Amino acid sequence: MSGHSKWSTIKHKKGAADAKRGKLFTKLIKEITVAARMGSGDIDSNPRLRVAVSTAKAANMPGDNIIRAIKKGTGELEGVQYEELTYEGYGQGGAAVFIEVMTDNKNRTVSEVRSIFTKNGGNIGANGCVAWMFEQKGFIQVSADNNDEDDLLELVLEAGGDDLKKEGDKFDIFTSLDNFEPVRKALEDKGIAMEIAELTRIPQNTVNVTNEKEGKALLRMMDSLEDNDDVQKAYANFDISEELLESLMG
Repeated sequence: MSGHSKWSTIKHKKGAADAKRGKLFTKLIKEITVAARMGSGDIDSNPRLRVAVSTAKAANMPGDNIIRAIKKGTGELEGVQYEELTYEGYGQGGAAVFIEVMTDNKNRTVSEVRSIFTKNGGNIGANGCVAWMFEQKGFIQVSADNNDEDDLLELVLEAGGDDLKKEGDKFDIFTSLDNFEPVRKALEDKGIAMEIAELTRIPQNTVNVTNEKEGKALLRMMDSLEDNDDVQKAYANFDISEELLESLMG
């Protein structure tokens, strides 16, 4: 998820993405199941399910897993009933944190999330305290190899995309929520492989962390949140310099 938020960029620099593939699949299965339950098992008529399945495919989830998750959502297979919730709060240095969860036990989840904040010098806030700092966007990432930047930009803009940025060996594509699917479909029709295709939240401003203690606490807190099975996604608006990040990772 590198590129669409400062924390996501940091996370990939820490090398956490591949190591947590198993947990990622678990979270994607939950999203597919809930999307199918709330809408239908038909991808063509269920936009949320279509996005969830696209995200799962971009993460190389096996097709059988996707089918089973859909069937659990539609009731064809027995499955757990999940409740969708959000939590908001602050980490050290005033960094804003927004968390999306799916849980079958709300009391357990809020207790675990609160504990993660407390252990790392943060605190849960009231609903709405930081949500306004994060804008919902569509995010797609493709490899820069064999993709011409000008041609890709033209394709993205014609399909309704907002922006394209080169981040290392990747192109990061941003869209509005309404235009996410048209852009994704335009790339798919051109045979352009998407490594990530999802809806996300982008911080509108960032908090620069220069203190080693605060930086370590924030990284530890975000890792703990994403390790939690009930947390679907955790967003934060902090930025850490390359030099400090290397020191913390060392």
